[in-house]
Amino acid sequence: MSGQYIIRRLLIMIPVLFGVSLIIFTIVRVLPGDPAVVLAGPHATKDVVDQVRIQLGLDKHPVKQYLLFIGNIFKGDLGTSNRTGLPVTKEIMARFPNTLLLALASILVATVFGITAGIIAGVKQNSKFDYLSMLIALFGLSMPVFWLGLMLMLLFSIKLGWFPAVGAESFKHLVLPAITLGANSTAIIARMTRSSMLEVIRLDYIRTARAKGLAENTVIFRHALKNALIPVVTVIGLQTGTLLGGAVLTEIVFAWPGIGRLLVEAILSRDYPVVQGVVLLVATLFIFVNLIVDILYSYLDPRIRYH
Repeated sequence: MSGQYIIRRLLIMIPVLFGVSLIIFTIVRVLPGDPAVVLAGPHATKDVVDQVRIQLGLDKHPVKQYLLFIGNIFKGDLGTSNRTGLPVTKEIMARFPNTLLLALASILVATVFGITAGIIAGVKQNSKFDYLSMLIALFGLSMPVFWLGLMLMLLFSIKLGWFPAVGAESFKHLVLPAITLGANSTAIIARMTRSSMLEVIRLDYIRTARAKGLAENTVIFRHALKNALIPVVTVIGLQTGTLLGGAVLTEIVFAWPGIGRLLVEAILSRDYPVVQGVVLLVATLFIFVNLIVDILYSYLDPRIRYH
């Protein structure tokens, strides 16, 4: 992995983020509803609404609004929330640690259970465990997040009382949201790991290792797993980026105070600066996660080189 490759990837981020900023800037302004009316209230007079529009800078031409938005970003200023009057950066940073914690816990659950189930299913192909784990994985892919969250809440919070239903005060509050958010990723990782293991264990060098009399665990974990993990790392990286930006339904179901809930609240109140700030943050994180995945490639497989 050369330093030039990393620098090129970082430079590519600039036009990508410009594109993301332009798209989200356009989308939030073509949505029905006027933020000035929302902020002023349904019974406000036209003069009051116009005054609010001027205060928000919405009276300027859209091109000028966009240029001001980009200029402020370079200064580290994402604007001020129309709804609370607080800096957008402060609003996001107050919620982002909660979303990051939830996403990391979810990807940890997905990685541990997904890779474990995938390895066993791949090594014991056509066994009862193989069929059962892939059936569970199919359910994991099919179940809507909000439905799974409600079912887990009903069973483990209301019926058994093991975990709290909502909030983010302790570790126990994290368990159900992490499982809910990580269920789909667990299924994807398990299926990919199984498929990759089945492909690798049929290769000649694995037969040679077995013919030398090596222990089966040594063959699987030292020889087969390292090569089998290369496509799995891609999936884990993509799922990590997805979980960081896709925790909206989970955060709403469990009243988890993250940027997903913040984004929904901002959209409903037409809070343009917050919407733009959250989307830009998620896009930036997604790009960085993909860069980290590319770097991991070179360590998992020295044959892979980036120039």
